[in-house]
Amino acid sequence: MAWLINSKGIDMRRSPVYLTYMAVLVTSAVIIHAVEAALPLPMPVPGVRLGLANIITLLAVVLYGVSAGLLVAVLRTVLGSFFTGGFLGFGFWLALAGGVVSCLVMALALLLSRRGYISLVSVSVLGAVAHNLTQISVASLIISNLTLLRGYYPLLILLAVPTGIFTGVAADYLVDITRRAVYQAGDTGLSR
Repeated sequence: MAWLINSKGIDMRRSPVYLTYMAVLVTSAVIIHAVEAALPLPMPVPGVRLGLANIITLLAVVLYGVSAGLLVAVLRTVLGSFFTGGFLGFGFWLALAGGVVSCLVMALALLLSRRGYISLVSVSVLGAVAHNLTQISVASLIISNLTLLRGYYPLLILLAVPTGIFTGVAADYLVDITRRAVYQAGDTGLSR
């Protein structure tokens, strides 16, 4: 997190520029979350979505760290559920647990990515798998049916791979664009 301290020794997390970028990330994630919830996609498992808002969570983790990613994941779930009418419902708890665990897994995997062991796409796939497995685990606990785990785990892992690949490719593309835009806007503390 030392890179969030700019060349003048100012903690960028308290700057209006950082707060503005975080607001843009949260807003983008909420909009994607709400639009995705409104789209009737034919999926083999009820309630499964593409997880496009995870692009923004991954972008926040890459650019600003795990705390920013968690902030985006939590606010996206809370605000998105307000807009879609599911606040504190069954799906809210699944999305919240999945988003938080996925963000933490991606933050840990990003350490391997920064050392060159895995790509950002691999980080995203791991996050997608963690998201799906967390959601099915929480659903199994809520409805007290652990046999749900055995039936859906393999299918959810298979569904997580293509969605994780797409999310990772999109985030990788957006990281470069965002860094260029931020540097053109001025010294914000982002590292290259």
